[in-house]
Amino acid sequence: MNFSTHDKNVPHAVSVKCTDTKLIVSLVDGRELSVPLAWFPRLEKATDGQRASYELLGEGQGIHWPELDEDVSVEGLLHGRRAAH
Repeated sequence: MNFSTHDKNVPHAVSVKCTDTKLIVSLVDGRELSVPLAWFPRLEKATDGQRASYELLGEGQGIHWPELDEDVSVEGLLHGRRAAH
């Protein structure tokens, strides 16, 4: 995932959590994004431990789950983008 063209006005993630049905991303500006976990089938099928093992990329511009090979951008979440199938 390439973040070199990142829009400086897009808020960055500071933390991530998953429930059984939601991906919840807390942003530096205080907002919290919540999207259906079904948007990201790899995350939906993953164990709780796999979901909890993520890295913030590019100062929080993106989220990476190394064990799952899943990447999600904050900008994509803000635009309602689901995982490509």
